[in-house]
Amino acid sequence: MNRPRISIILPIRNAAATLPACLRSLARQTFSDYEVLAIDDGSSDESPAIVAAAAARDARIVLIEAGRIGLAAALNLGLELARAPLVARMDADDVMHPARLELQYHALQSQPELVLIASRVVAFPARVVKAGLREYLRWQNRIITPEQVNAEIYVEAPFTHPSVMFRRVPVQELGGYTTKPYPEDYELWLRMHEAGMRMQKLPQNLLAWREHPERATHRDPRYAREAFDELRADFLARDPRLHSGRPLVYWGAGRMTRQRVRRMIERGFAPFAWIDIDPAKIGQTIWGAPVHAPAWLNRQPRPFVLVYVTNHGARDLIDGWLQSMGYQPGCDYLGVG
Repeated sequence: MNRPRISIILPIRNAAATLPACLRSLARQTFSDYEVLAIDDGSSDESPAIVAAAAARDARIVLIEAGRIGLAAALNLGLELARAPLVARMDADDVMHPARLELQYHALQSQPELVLIASRVVAFPARVVKAGLREYLRWQNRIITPEQVNAEIYVEAPFTHPSVMFRRVPVQELGGYTTKPYPEDYELWLRMHEAGMRMQKLPQNLLAWREHPERATHRDPRYAREAFDELRADFLARDPRLHSGRPLVYWGAGRMTRQRVRRMIERGFAPFAWIDIDPAKIGQTIWGAPVHAPAWLNRQPRPFVLVYVTNHGARDLIDGWLQSMGYQPGCDYLGVG
């Protein structure tokens, strides 16, 4: 049997209500040389029956009844069973654009230096998409190039997981998905970034990402703020850009920000200075370092700045201020979510 060119890893758990639309979007792909590894993670609804019926009509679909093993283990099982050199992720509650596989396949074929290609996404149904998710996708969808990924990797996950396609072997050589209590996709993107792998995004919206209250990001403790903060700090502390000998400046001296910065200070990254726009904070000393107004950064040699302000509108303003003073994102400063 010839190997397919793409393996689609589709973990499933109690997705009977949305699975038919997902499977229809796979059947409508303009690129047809794929297999679907539908890994049932212990569903108690009709999901396995829906997949089995689809598999009876389409030999490219394989139902794998794994039992309740958890999402990360299901993804790693998919990597182990995948026969194709390229892996596309998909979730049972989302819908692919008909050209998604074709466009991503050709992007990876034409750029052998890329390990991962994602796409822009749109959230639906519009009536339940709240302002926070809209703002997150506005930020995420503007990250396209590998350089933008490198500059923004510590803000949030720069890719929506079911929008990605990647080369299977490099990801397996990194160890696949973590089973530790972290967001398994973001941890993998950080590990790939740390390994120097190039990741990019197509400018088209190729995935409709379904928003609903049962989505794992709303309910699973692996996606809690604490898990993200610990994960970011672990990888940020190893980033070569923080080991260049440049003085380290933290932008954001508020109480909540200081609690997040504490993780870096505990890892040995004491502040040379703080930056804030609050007149009540400017002139204070926090953890042995002075608080300055932003204009203080207009100096040579430039320090390295970690921007811990999380408000997206404020972060845009800070980007503008820093770049007006000659600071380059990813080279002279990094945003931290």
